[in-house]
Amino acid sequence: MGVKHGRDYHEIHKELTVAIGQIEDSYVFFEMEEEEWVQLPDEDKNEVMEALAEDVFYGLGTNPVITVGSGIVMHDPETHRINILIGDTELAFVALV
Repeated sequence: MGVKHGRDYHEIHKELTVAIGQIEDSYVFFEMEEEEWVQLPDEDKNEVMEALAEDVFYGLGTNPVITVGSGIVMHDPETHRINILIGDTELAFVALV
């Protein structure tokens, strides 16, 4: 189901793909090793990040915090945002409205 949003899903998905891509070891979410990741062509890496963004978006509908590699992705319903963090440092956010 995903999280409630007022913006176009495709725009949210594009922004979330870029934001999650800032987590250097995001590939760990798919249980990939670093060696596997670096060998992937850029086009395949982009497809993996798009799939990851979609999985996370829909997963946030039932679990407001999802670990992605060394980062976390959190849905904040009060601010209508998805926050992407490593530790206490916010890497990015995606507005839902």
